[in-house]
Amino acid sequence: MRALQMVDTKTQYGHIKEEVDQAVLEVMNSSAFINGPAVRDFATQLAEYLSVKHVIPCANGTDALQIALMALDLQPGDEVITPSFTYIATTEVIALLHLKPVFVEVDPRHFCMDPVALEKAITPKTKAIVPVHLYGQASPMQEILSIAARHGIAVVEDNAQAIGCDYTFSNGEKKKTGTMGAIGCTSFYPSKNLGAFGDGGALFTNDDLLAARIQMIANHGQSKRYYHDVVGCNSRLDSIQAAILSIKLRRLDQYNRSRKEVADFYDRAFADCASLLTPLRSSFSTHVFHQYTLRVTDGSRDDLATFLASRQVPCMIYYPVPGHRQKMFDAFQTSATDLPVTDLLTEQVISLPIHTELDQEQLAFISNAVLDFFKRGA
Repeated sequence: MRALQMVDTKTQYGHIKEEVDQAVLEVMNSSAFINGPAVRDFATQLAEYLSVKHVIPCANGTDALQIALMALDLQPGDEVITPSFTYIATTEVIALLHLKPVFVEVDPRHFCMDPVALEKAITPKTKAIVPVHLYGQASPMQEILSIAARHGIAVVEDNAQAIGCDYTFSNGEKKKTGTMGAIGCTSFYPSKNLGAFGDGGALFTNDDLLAARIQMIANHGQSKRYYHDVVGCNSRLDSIQAAILSIKLRRLDQYNRSRKEVADFYDRAFADCASLLTPLRSSFSTHVFHQYTLRVTDGSRDDLATFLASRQVPCMIYYPVPGHRQKMFDAFQTSATDLPVTDLLTEQVISLPIHTELDQEQLAFISNAVLDFFKRGA
């Protein structure tokens, strides 16, 4: 059996090596390394895939979130509501821009923002809402967008973990995650469902004015060379990464189906284990399984992680310390925030390997190791 890994980008590369190597050589021969044709082509292809008017590539997913908030022209002290149960990138950019993070609860079933908690957190200072499509499944966007519209608040979607996911509104309309709010953001970190061979990110919007502003901010605040209209930054996707992403974009739906097949295998394996809650498939969302995250409900999560390590089965805890308990936010006194569901999830969640290259032998080994742990305690 091949060694187990949380993400196996090397084997994935082997399947597309010929195409990738040729694409990289073409960029090298063109010497158009920055904002070359490969970047423009990828942006066009991704916009078509997402059915969104504008895709603006950038250097990474964190930059995408920062640029999005900069494009909304928020002022120091403005409040931005977001889940505490997410990767730190979602929330650190809020503080970086001297805005105030307001952390809200998530739904314990799908791990995404709780609309009831969102509504309660809104104040006259609330200027933006950042729902996170966590682990590969959409936040309840119909309710979130409705709340935002009633209060005149912009929505920025953190879509770093759910590219390719479909959201279905109550009227049957379907949209890709990242295309429903004012701005969507994503990451092309190598482990993502659509991953580069380095860093990368992008922003999506259907608003022409916002698109122009985002483009300026990502390019030193200039729309004409050496004429800088707004304070910006230097955040660009390089041509080599764009060329690779174009190849992988053509396979994204296939990659997501492969991840779902892995998740289905795990679901069947753990169906009768009383100590485990398998991931919910929301009625309003497909699931592209960036992570396969279990809840261990009997208090043995950390012991399970230790046991799996002894069996050479990788696992991860996403995330052990939520945003409202991070020291970096001490100035905002977030530790006093009461988020019992979030605190409980940080004690229960554990993610198993899930990627496009897992085979049946590996899946059986992983699931048997998990079940062996609980049998030992029987």
